[in-house]
Amino acid sequence: MTSPDVTVIVAVYNTMPYLTECLNSLVGQSIGHERLQVVAVDDGSTDDSGKELDRFAQRYPDVFTVVHQPNSGGPAAPSNRALDLATGRFVYFIGSDDHLGEEALERMVACADANGSDVVVGKMVGTNGRYVHQKLYTGNRDVTLDDAELPFTLANTKLFRRELVEKHGLRFPEDMPVGSDQPFTIEACVRARKISVISDYTCYYAVKRGDASNITYRADHLARLRCVERIMQHTAALIPAGPRRDAVFKRHFAWELTKLLQRDFPTLDADTRRQVCEGVGALVDAYFTDALRDATGVKRRVRFGLARSGAVEELTRAIAEETEHGAPPFVLDGDRAFASYPGFRDAAVGLDDRYYEVRETVAGRLSTGTRLEKADWEQHGTELSCVVRLRVGITGDTSSAVIALAQGAMPQSADKPGARKLPKDAPRPKRSGTLTADAAEDGGTLLTARIPLAPGRAKKGVRLYVEVAGSRYEIPVRTEGRPMPLARRWGSTDPHRVAANTNTKGRLVITTAPLREPKSGVGARLRRTLSRSKRK
Repeated sequence: MTSPDVTVIVAVYNTMPYLTECLNSLVGQSIGHERLQVVAVDDGSTDDSGKELDRFAQRYPDVFTVVHQPNSGGPAAPSNRALDLATGRFVYFIGSDDHLGEEALERMVACADANGSDVVVGKMVGTNGRYVHQKLYTGNRDVTLDDAELPFTLANTKLFRRELVEKHGLRFPEDMPVGSDQPFTIEACVRARKISVISDYTCYYAVKRGDASNITYRADHLARLRCVERIMQHTAALIPAGPRRDAVFKRHFAWELTKLLQRDFPTLDADTRRQVCEGVGALVDAYFTDALRDATGVKRRVRFGLARSGAVEELTRAIAEETEHGAPPFVLDGDRAFASYPGFRDAAVGLDDRYYEVRETVAGRLSTGTRLEKADWEQHGTELSCVVRLRVGITGDTSSAVIALAQGAMPQSADKPGARKLPKDAPRPKRSGTLTADAAEDGGTLLTARIPLAPGRAKKGVRLYVEVAGSRYEIPVRTEGRPMPLARRWGSTDPHRVAANTNTKGRLVITTAPLREPKSGVGARLRRTLSRSKRK
């Protein structure tokens, strides 16, 4: 009997009813049964998964090999057992709650044969709310671990040349409850002659179970920490320090380690927080190079730095305060901006300013950190001004930061959903009226703007311009449910009405209009005629 082209390996533990769709997608593959072997290992299931495997083995005896074993605690042991029984030229791993597109195996095997690929990554999408990174799938192409996208797709749900697997003795570490596929996948990608991507056909459908019973979702902080330690140590032994290793570790700092320092961190007991902090800090100390630090956003960078410094209480407070109140104000110091998280310039913490320095675009933070405190009218003689009081999430050298608070035409600028970064060659906005700044007691800066109003018919949105870390931003002023001042009439010889309103995007808009029209002119006569007809 000739060897099949591909062996599909399925590690199974309590995945009914999803398992049925998975197995149906395998027997329905266009590659045909004569080119297919399925090795399914039941890892001590307590539901009907074992019976379902036996049912398929009885119906398709030339395709299925089923093994039953006591529960091992994770997918590594059953995957290794299946690898020992595989006979295909290629092996492919599928989660027992996921399923394949009908042509998936045929397309991936053809790609590997045509290109001499040792690894083929077929396009993968999430279903039922499952997140799957998509940036890798920009076209059918060859990639390496140096590419920024591949390290974010390190699951073993790929086609591997079995000759490569056996030559290097690739197996899954059985003492890792989560992430045991990453050492296997990373080493296979390091050893592979060529890695190809199929983007023009959806090969794999990753399903998020309704009961969230997947082991990945059940593992606690310390278990996940130990596993990512193992993954990073294994990777460091394969790839020398430098840009290529950084390209892989960017994923682990951005994903696995970041997830350990999220909003649930302050709810952990003190000893667990200390252990997580120590573990993350050790990995930061070992692998968080200057290049990785400078390419990481300030929010995560500060958390990693506080962990490295052993500042557990400051780290806990940074996460809790941001969860409750949002990002802290930016501290402006000349042409540099810093995020004032706990520990900033605290000698006891001893963390370098570079961890707190803002280098990325901060439009979203400026938008959420700017709010209207109060708006009113102020009249001096015949001049009327709108007095706007704002709280802005910046402190420090605000004299160089605040460019202007002005009115602009609607809806092109003021009606935008949030702050936006302006091009470097954008003309410097003209200041409308006067603008004064005072420190706010709860952090940030209070701005008071007096905007003179000119007669005429106009509808203009109020917006703020600021400079942070060398970039200029336009921020529409959000009212956030604040009461608007009553409409005001001003002028005796040329009376006008002015009103402050909230538009559909929640932004402050000032509308002016004359109270009486000129007595002559075709336009005036037409408006009077229309007005009289409406009253009738």
